[in-house]
Amino acid sequence: MKISVWGHELSAWIARAQLAAYGNDIYHAVADNEPIESHLRSEPGLLTSIQAAEFNQRLIIDPHKALESDVHWIAMESSAFDEAKTLVERLAESDKPLLLINQSNFGVGASDELQSMLDESKGQYVVYFPDVLQAGQAMQQFANPQALLIGSEHEVATDLLLSLLRPFHLGQRAIQRMTRREAEFVKYAITGILALRLGYINEMAGLCDQLGIDIDAIRRGMTTDVRIGSHYLQPGSGFGGQQFTQYLEGLSTLLSEQKGSVFVDTLLQQNEVNKEWPFRTLWQHYQCDLSNKTFAIWGVAFKPGVADVETSPALRVIDALLAQGAKLQIHDPEALQTLAARYPGNQQIQLMTHNYDACEGADALLVLTAWPEYASPDFNRIASQLENPLIIDGRNLYDPNRVQSAGITYYCMGRSCLTKT
Repeated sequence: MKISVWGHELSAWIARAQLAAYGNDIYHAVADNEPIESHLRSEPGLLTSIQAAEFNQRLIIDPHKALESDVHWIAMESSAFDEAKTLVERLAESDKPLLLINQSNFGVGASDELQSMLDESKGQYVVYFPDVLQAGQAMQQFANPQALLIGSEHEVATDLLLSLLRPFHLGQRAIQRMTRREAEFVKYAITGILALRLGYINEMAGLCDQLGIDIDAIRRGMTTDVRIGSHYLQPGSGFGGQQFTQYLEGLSTLLSEQKGSVFVDTLLQQNEVNKEWPFRTLWQHYQCDLSNKTFAIWGVAFKPGVADVETSPALRVIDALLAQGAKLQIHDPEALQTLAARYPGNQQIQLMTHNYDACEGADALLVLTAWPEYASPDFNRIASQLENPLIIDGRNLYDPNRVQSAGITYYCMGRSCLTKT
């Protein structure tokens, strides 16, 4: 099948790679090195699959043929709705049937607006296919979806999409059919509940510090209730991710406009406060004087498994430390290239290829991303490298007793009853 994919979101590149791998010819209008040049290069399996598609001539750059496909997959940035409408206007000039699969976060009702620009009598249909892929797992999730959520008012359009995706579900996955508007809203609802869990456990961690009890014991006790479970209940110094944040901001706008509610807006504001926790803790430890000090940072990506630093909590800490005149020795398994592009030529930042090298001569270590390779370090080695053995753990990765047994002062969230200064 000939399929044109439009857009630069992660879901667009995953669609190109996976659909091409199953024998489809994938068209796009312009040459684009996005997966090589951006944070997408670290998405497991993506770059290799794109290169294989190009080698096998399944990924074809042709602006004219891109407009002639029968299937158009749109995964554009949320700000590109006008661009999408211009594209659909051009597609509407054709008299032949077409299927437009929208995966973009344009807001509730956007797919209906795109449908109004097409001619249903000619078999021109829009379906909304929510982007539920998670960075770091996107290739696997596209290939093996737990369920398919499809927003469509037309059975024939739904059947066309299911036929296209059949190699990935083989009729064995749950299929949830709903209207386009419902499908557009469901991603907002999913993102909102995940953010609420993260925000809630962080509020509980702060309260535990005030009450002198251990958030880890509380969290483990909570997870014994089958209605709650363990997902998204790990305290930390804020959450990030560009798409995650965009959906939350969109949900906040919807609630404000439709109900006058500031519920999610308050959550977002508190998350910004949580992002500052590592800096505030360090500031207080050094009695408000961080000038002429050097700090090691482990992790700048917004979550493990990705190279994306956009809206990462680590950026808030880095900017605050730079403003205080501190020098930073930073390690991250994937995100150093992205970080270098964000702070080009900054003399206060030194990027380290090994995590222990970042600790050499530093006045403290700040752990800001929960990469697996940071989970069980040699604390005695860290203590010998740091000028003042101090760890600020923004992800609650470590056992306080083990850290302190190496002679390291340790701060984490919700466990002040176990930590010493």
